[in-house]
Amino acid sequence: MATWDVVIVGGGSAGLSAALMLGRSRRSVLVVDGGRPRNAPARHMHGVLGRDHTSPLDLLAAGRAELTRYDVAVESGEVADVAGVEADASGPAGPAFEVVLDSGERHLARRLLVATGLRDELPDIAGLADQWGRGVALCPYCEGWEFRDRRIAVIASSAANAHQAQLLRQLSADVVFCSQGAVLTPAARSGLDARGIVVEDRRVVEVFADDGGRLRGIRLEDGGEWEADAVFVAPKAVPHDDLLRRLRARSMRQGGVDHVLVDEDGRTSVRGLYAAGNVVGSRSSVPWAMSSGSLTGAAINADLVDEDIRNAVDARG
Repeated sequence: MATWDVVIVGGGSAGLSAALMLGRSRRSVLVVDGGRPRNAPARHMHGVLGRDHTSPLDLLAAGRAELTRYDVAVESGEVADVAGVEADASGPAGPAFEVVLDSGERHLARRLLVATGLRDELPDIAGLADQWGRGVALCPYCEGWEFRDRRIAVIASSAANAHQAQLLRQLSADVVFCSQGAVLTPAARSGLDARGIVVEDRRVVEVFADDGGRLRGIRLEDGGEWEADAVFVAPKAVPHDDLLRRLRARSMRQGGVDHVLVDEDGRTSVRGLYAAGNVVGSRSSVPWAMSSGSLTGAAINADLVDEDIRNAVDARG
């Protein structure tokens, strides 16, 4: 059974950034990559300095290539089980976690970082999932520019999505806000009206495309239609945090979803267990996930240095 300073579960922007920081600190690191990044359906990512309008999969491939300089191994697979390891009070601090892969391999780790991201639960509207990552998008900053001056429909999940429509109005004068029954405050409706954003209170029941698969528009409950070049929605962000819960990390309900709590360094309530990226925060920005992973990687190394100091002092004594 191999022993590592750190096992990282998740090979996305957060996990690889943490591995880079740890590898550069001469830590032995195993990254377990399930190969299902959240942004895989997107052909391009945007707003990433130096990587604007490039494939998110290319970014991850470049990150994995960079890690080959260091004592970092990247292994494809899923974690089947994880458990804490009882410490030996008579000796120096050793591995804190045992990680079992779906291949049956077992690994020991002094620290465990979970960076497994999240999944997007899309509104239950016919045809919408087929267009996800193509004609249907989430983030005005990530995808809005590509649909500037085009016909845009915003399908609300709540009244808060009126702000999403206002952000997109910055990019196009042709925006329709589909409330889906959400009750707007007088101020929100006044703001939409003032900027020429049409409010559609009939429910959207379908997103439809042409024979070539290109988005054409939305269909309403009474058969009416709006032509659209892009549809923006607000999916429910559900974290892939099963491993964190299995280890009994403390969580709190935020925005209708339970999120595992971490401090500014990515520490959970469980000693030696860390989390970074979208598994503990629903922000959709690649730069934010990279930053979260990088800072958490540095914090884990500092934590290990403190432990190394204690072990060295105990051994000398």
